[in-house]
Amino acid sequence: MASIKDVAAEAGVSVATVSRVLNDHPSVSADARARVLAAVEALGYRPNAVARSLRTDQTHTLGLVISDVMNPYFTELARSVEEEARALGYSVIIGNADERPELQDHHVRTLLDRRIDGLLVSPTDGGSPLMLDAARAGTPMVFVDRWIPGVDVPVVRADGQAAVRDLVAHLYRLGHRRLAIIAGPAATTTGRERVEAFREALGAYGLGLPDEYIGQGDFQAESGRRVTEGFLDLPEPPEVVFAADNLMALGALDAIRARGLSVPCDIALAAFDDIPWFVHTDPPITAIAQPTGELGRAAVRALVDRIEGRPPQSVTLPARLVARRSCGEDLSPGQNQTPVQRSTS
Repeated sequence: MASIKDVAAEAGVSVATVSRVLNDHPSVSADARARVLAAVEALGYRPNAVARSLRTDQTHTLGLVISDVMNPYFTELARSVEEEARALGYSVIIGNADERPELQDHHVRTLLDRRIDGLLVSPTDGGSPLMLDAARAGTPMVFVDRWIPGVDVPVVRADGQAAVRDLVAHLYRLGHRRLAIIAGPAATTTGRERVEAFREALGAYGLGLPDEYIGQGDFQAESGRRVTEGFLDLPEPPEVVFAADNLMALGALDAIRARGLSVPCDIALAAFDDIPWFVHTDPPITAIAQPTGELGRAAVRALVDRIEGRPPQSVTLPARLVARRSCGEDLSPGQNQTPVQRSTS
């Protein structure tokens, strides 16, 4: 394997000049730069990334801690983060928190010990002392999808409130009046936001959200199954179950089918976080779609801005309602994925 000395000899320059070219230092002449780059190409030289990081105090590596790698939403988010980071010259190390705060902190601590340049996190809760300390210490950090209120860190997220209003308006037009929600963990911002948005949207139509129509889930399929079973056992079950994430929606669907009931004839079902599988269920599931790929790319750009000394910006992107057939929509077979315009109010 060629060394930096081999490159210097091939190009007829000093090792210091080769180092300056590889680190894009402006003091090198155009002729010397061209000779060094030609030598690098001819010899197939690859810089030692570890040695370079010791010299520059940068590893060109980002850390990403996601809430649940088994959730298709976060899988897609991680993929878009990795692709954008690679395009900007960074690698990504991923940690899966599995919706467990202690595992989240383990990954954050490990990534910081490995001297990553910056950290992307979808927090499992807002009470992590380690995360707060890292933010206060000036660690380049961006929150994606979820955030910790009161912490001065850029946030890249989707506007779920407007899309939830659109969903409730859609359900109301279909004639539904008894609407229930499988909520995400109250410790997460998205868990709280989606319940409150749902409650406010119902109130706009004079509809209430009784306590028995709020089931506490944990963004996992089993909790969606358990909560839905409780709804079905009520003296007056809801007409619609709205699951605050895709895995809980799949659990809800399992519970409904286990009772010998059908969607939407016996009970309607809608979900937050659209996934490709929803078009293949019977019936296809009405869902709120987040711009997941755009969120991942925007989060990386914000973090790289912070690392490279540019002012990072928080980003809020619109979500949209995708009406299919799980809520009683009268659609023909070729119309099972009709976007509904997001409200502008």
